[in-house]
Amino acid sequence: MRGLFSNGMRTRALALAMVLAVWFVAAFGRLVHLQILKHGRLKAEVLEQSQDDMEVLPKRGTIYDRNGKILARSLPAQSVFFSPLKSESATGQMEQVIRLKDLLGLSEKDLSRIRTRLQKKDTFIWIKRKIDPEAAGRVMALNIKGIFLQWENKRTYPLGTLAAHVLGGVGIDDNGLAGVELQYDRLLEGEKGRRLILRDARRRSYQFETLKEAVPGKDLYLTIDETVQYIAETELEKAIAACGADWGTVIISDPKTGEVLAIANRPVYDPNDYPPAVPGEGVNRAIQHTFEPGSTFKIVTAAAARELGKVGLGETYDCREGSISVGGSPVRDHKRQGILSFPEVFIESSNVGAIKIAQEIGERNLFQMIKAFRFGERTGIDLPGEEYGICRPLSSWRKSSLRIAIGYEISVTAVQLLGAMNVFAARGRLVRPSISLGTGVGGRSGAVNQEPLKVLSEGTASELVEIFMRVVEEGTGLPARLEGFEIAAKTGTAQKLDEELGRYSSARHLASFVGFVPAHDPVISMIVVLDEPKGLMQYGGQLAAPVFRDISARVLRYLRVAPRPKTETLVTAKMAKAIRP
Repeated sequence: MRGLFSNGMRTRALALAMVLAVWFVAAFGRLVHLQILKHGRLKAEVLEQSQDDMEVLPKRGTIYDRNGKILARSLPAQSVFFSPLKSESATGQMEQVIRLKDLLGLSEKDLSRIRTRLQKKDTFIWIKRKIDPEAAGRVMALNIKGIFLQWENKRTYPLGTLAAHVLGGVGIDDNGLAGVELQYDRLLEGEKGRRLILRDARRRSYQFETLKEAVPGKDLYLTIDETVQYIAETELEKAIAACGADWGTVIISDPKTGEVLAIANRPVYDPNDYPPAVPGEGVNRAIQHTFEPGSTFKIVTAAAARELGKVGLGETYDCREGSISVGGSPVRDHKRQGILSFPEVFIESSNVGAIKIAQEIGERNLFQMIKAFRFGERTGIDLPGEEYGICRPLSSWRKSSLRIAIGYEISVTAVQLLGAMNVFAARGRLVRPSISLGTGVGGRSGAVNQEPLKVLSEGTASELVEIFMRVVEEGTGLPARLEGFEIAAKTGTAQKLDEELGRYSSARHLASFVGFVPAHDPVISMIVVLDEPKGLMQYGGQLAAPVFRDISARVLRYLRVAPRPKTETLVTAKMAKAIRP
């Protein structure tokens, strides 16, 4: 019996030892399998479940006006993200998100995007970026599993729509999309950082570990003056409301330096809600819209006549018939004129007289002057999307192309036309327009200055300034007169081409006015463009000239430019006339 009992004990011990050995071998094999064969994959899974590596966007640089007033800045804002639990079904995960639909105003497009990310088993999903503090507090109060908040920076424009087309706008990741935000994006954006997001096994809490610090962007100072910008926008708004124009633009600059003090456009948008909801609102018509300028372009014809054609100031032109044939088509004056001297052709804005002057100086000289003013080229203003305009080569001119002398068969932008007028204010030099003063306190650091181009002799520029002054004192620009100030300017009214009929319409016009003040020592230059005004008055002298006057009066007062002492003046009957081109 004792022997049998001993044999049984040995058998059981041996069986247990074998079981333990098999278990040990299995466990060892499993460890080898996990620790060696699958180590890389399992480690990746653990890291995937416990941490995320994400990009950190730097704080974007602040944009100031020339006097240090803030036009655009970035402020802290919280964003909502979702880190789903793998144990939950996709349906359960989506139910958690839908609880935020009304609170965060999630659209069906937003929900579709989130659903797609969940199906791809993403571990970090943005729900709503850059929400207001009140909404952030209500999100956290719901205590939804997997929903977290993270601090970011939100671009804000404290002055709303003011200077919208200059500033432009940014995307959700603070990348510049238009205006100076796009032009100087690399300077403003800074350098991105990286952050490690650490979470517990159940993803109940998060910790952030910085791998690389983000470097804030540089601040940028603009040539824009916030007060001048406000004046331009309010006066343009009033003008468009009064005349019913489809759109309008005003540019104000320092004609000696080319620094742009204001660019106003209507229609306008709010850069805080970029991109604009209405198509076309985001177009900067000052630089991105081309048009046939009409009589304002006669400043180039006058320059060609005096600088290249050597037409005398005392020469006269018979304009009594009121029309002239160009390439088989009639060109008419807005009213029948008499025999006009060279200056009077431009003072009264006679189309007939301008065509006769162009015939006298010749196509080649006229074309040479047009190219000297750099029409058909970008001005180089530091804003994105500038148009070239259209200036056909001399070899492709037709018999009717001499109408270019009165601003037809050429396409320009408002900034090109203002730049041309600035040549007379700058004593014959063509100065590149600019928007940026540079970086650093007050700007000027990193600003790019180009040597002005010589277009006219000082003598020619001075002679023509005197003529353009008479445009306002006694000619078509009379409504722009400003007590105590001498203004040099030119009016413009262009009939618009009817694409369907293939001819110019007598009912659709583009009204413009370009000039500078004070005439002999200019402080500001300005162009006003109003497209397709409605009603009886549709001409540049009637509509755009008063806008120039009203803006100039307010801006000069703001800049503390004193008027000349009052002298006895003769108010002529012309003030009562229907001033046209």
